[in-house]
Amino acid sequence: MTDWSTADIPSLSGKTAVVTGATGGLGYETALALAGAGAIVILTGRNDAKGLRAIERICAQFPNALIAYEHLDLASLSSVADFARRFAASNDQLDLLVNNAGVMALPKRQQTEDGFEQQFGTNYLGHYALTARLLQQLRRAKAARVVNLSSLAHRSGAINFDDLQSTRSYRPWRAYCQSKLAMLMFSLELQRRSDSAGWGLRSIAAHPGYARTDLIPNGPGTSTLQWRVGRLLQPLISQSAAEGALPTLFAATSAGAEPGSYYGPNGFYELKGAPAPARIMPQAKDFASAAMLWDVSATLTGVSFDEIAAAA
Repeated sequence: MTDWSTADIPSLSGKTAVVTGATGGLGYETALALAGAGAIVILTGRNDAKGLRAIERICAQFPNALIAYEHLDLASLSSVADFARRFAASNDQLDLLVNNAGVMALPKRQQTEDGFEQQFGTNYLGHYALTARLLQQLRRAKAARVVNLSSLAHRSGAINFDDLQSTRSYRPWRAYCQSKLAMLMFSLELQRRSDSAGWGLRSIAAHPGYARTDLIPNGPGTSTLQWRVGRLLQPLISQSAAEGALPTLFAATSAGAEPGSYYGPNGFYELKGAPAPARIMPQAKDFASAAMLWDVSATLTGVSFDEIAAAA
């Protein structure tokens, strides 16, 4: 696994993939590699102009790429529902869902269209609802994979069930860490639920280490101490977006990626390097908290995996 690269991606001809947040950064690199391997790739994002530019860039590199762009705002449950309906109308099955989109450490508390704290709503709740709404299409594929993007930040995360939406107290990094811990807990719980209910899914989590993308400038910006220190150390501790996407691509395509696992870079502190099993903190393995988060998420989003599975 230490030398794994995009050259090791098998042919994905005939496979359909959906990648959220694919107009730039990690999502774009993920979609690019999947398209290059022959998959039918649906890029999603909030900015339609960026989406069309991403399509043009991918086609310039892979003229025969089978790709399309669809509008999807993870900060809007109605947008999630609309996308899922459009997808189901033209696709009987889904082989790969990459839950990649996210926002980071917004300096001031913001809310989604549905009143959720922006990071918890976008990074986690939107992906929970999307995965549930695509469950029928995922189940119709053979061993469909759901890849969920977490972060090194999950190590500092805690799920505050008494203030999930940070209404009483908002701290940018605390909210971000909570959202990324939630994504990892969701990934692990999804595998447990799939195994128990016979959904036939492979749920696998990944993180990019320290990848050079627009996530930090578009979130905490360049005024924070962490950003200034990071810029000084960046050549030593970071990697490109393409390299940062490798753990995601390994989780999405490799026969060696185990269901219910977590992958990240293999270098110092998992900041950069080739894909390898990543460290999962104890709070992410708390089964009781994961089950509670699952139930709370169903209530908040109004979307139930069990009801959707029963309707299949």
